[in-house]
Parts: sequence; structure tokens; C-alpha cells
Amino acid sequence: MAGRDEVLSGQCRCARVRFRVRGAPIFTMACHCTGCQRMTASAFSLSALYPSGNFEVIEGEPVIGGLHGATRHFFCAHCMSWLFTRPDGMDEFVNVRTTMLDEAASLAPFIETWTREKLPWAVTPAIHSFESLPSIEQYPALVAEFTERRASDDARKP
Repeated sequence: MAGRDEVLSGQCRCARVRFRVRGAPIFTMACHCTGCQRMTASAFSLSALYPSGNFEVIEGEPVIGGLHGATRHFFCAHCMSWLFTRPDGMDEFVNVRTTMLDEAASLAPFIETWTREKLPWAVTPAIHSFESLPSIEQYPALVAEFTERRASDDARKP
């Protein structure tokens, strides 16, 4: 998992937009909503939530795609890779598409959301599942558990 001081780089498929994140994610997730299924052409989207201050675009100019609503989905204008999302009303966070990171393998989803729209054969290793989104009251405990598990995993590494 990404440690507190780690810097991870990411990019779109054509490498015209590059970004980086610093530190560990707040948590990781898979979203099974039909919107994510359609935007990824897959069974779900994968993402890692970071504080906005830990994220920066270092090359290129992402453009807004998807529904162009209050939640802003950012893409590369050239290859159309979905890079990150700025959730509506949550400017202090950015939701980075995990597979756009150069080192994505250690960021397995901790929670999965919108399972009521899940394709029946889609399986993730997520520890927690929600029919829609967790309630706002559940987030502090989820963040604490993710942080604890991450610290435990880091302590086991040589």
C-alpha cells in the first residue's frame, strides 16, 4: 500500500496528461453503478480517495466528461481516459482512478458501492459492500479501519 510519504505517479493511456498523488489514500473502492460501468466499459470502476492537497496534475490539461454535472469527471481530451473525479460538494477530496496510477496493484478496493446495480458475476476483494453509498455516519469508521489495516500491512513488510 502507498505509505504516508510515498509519491505515486499516474497518467492517461496516451501519456498527455500526467498527475501524482502524495501519501496514502483515505480509502480505496470499487463502484458498481451503471454510470461507472458505462464510463469504463467494464463491470465497475476502481478508485482511491485522496485529499485534494495531495493530488496535482503535472502535465496536460484534463477536460470534464461524463454527465457534466455537479460531480466532475476528468478525462484526457486526446485518448479520453477517465483520470479522476471531483465529487459534488466535496472539493477537499479527489477520487483518482486506481488503474491510471503507475503502481496500482497494491490498491485493491476496500469498499464496494452501488452493489444493487452490480453485474451478478462481478467480484471484488472489497471487505465492505453497500447497496448504494455508505451513510455519512459510516465514513469515519471506514476510514479508521482502512488506515489501521494499511498500517498493519505496512508493518508486515520487510
